[in-house]
Amino acid sequence: MGLDIGLGLALLLVAIALIGGACITTIGPGGIFVTIALFALLPLDPSTVAGTASATFIATGMVGSLGYLRSGQLTGKVAGQAALVLSLSSIVGAFSGAQINTLLDAGTFAVLLGLFVLATGGLILYRQHEVLAPESRLQLATWRGWGLLALVGVCVGLPGGLLGVGGPVLAVPLLVVLGVPMLMAVALAQVQSIFISGMATFGYALHGAIDWGLAVLVGVPLLVGTIAGWYVAQRIAPERLKVGLALVLIVLGLYLMAGGATPGG
Repeated sequence: MGLDIGLGLALLLVAIALIGGACITTIGPGGIFVTIALFALLPLDPSTVAGTASATFIATGMVGSLGYLRSGQLTGKVAGQAALVLSLSSIVGAFSGAQINTLLDAGTFAVLLGLFVLATGGLILYRQHEVLAPESRLQLATWRGWGLLALVGVCVGLPGGLLGVGGPVLAVPLLVVLGVPMLMAVALAQVQSIFISGMATFGYALHGAIDWGLAVLVGVPLLVGTIAGWYVAQRIAPERLKVGLALVLIVLGLYLMAGGATPGG
């Protein structure tokens, strides 16, 4: 591990990663807790935070994609083409975001991350009370469909690569509003997250901005938590958990924006 941390802090990061992984498959956004923890608890620059976090999300995206492939949402020509268009366009935004990140200081990164976390919490609360309803179903196998998917890919990939936060939390509501069925939207977003995280990781690796030992330390429990979350999700009603998570994210977002968290502080 490039960064020497104590046992207590290592165990705390592992615990946060486990909880974050479980949230990914039970509630939705969860990996974002890893990004916040890396920034707030360790003396890392913004590029290393985003690069290390991005590296941990590749495996969780693969697990999620395999799950939806087995359940049928990613089978068929149309689903495959949609996943390809969405994912390939995402790498443009993700790589661009990774390059922009290298220009940010810790304060600016904290504000941007705080805004994203705050918006995520607000979006979860909104979706709990208002059902996202598109005007009509999007015809994916058309030029208009491919164009809209490509636009979503770039728009989601940019903040995903810039902040090291993945992408499904933004991609799913955007796709649903455009007219993609909910389950397919979630499935496509899982595939997209592999490309966003993979390209962001590549971009940060070019700058040597990834702590690979740290990525393994939090990546393994994040993956374990993601798998465990699949089983938990079948046995609980997640509505109350979603509200609780949203409130936590809103508080964390305000805390980051107010300058309460600095690298290692």
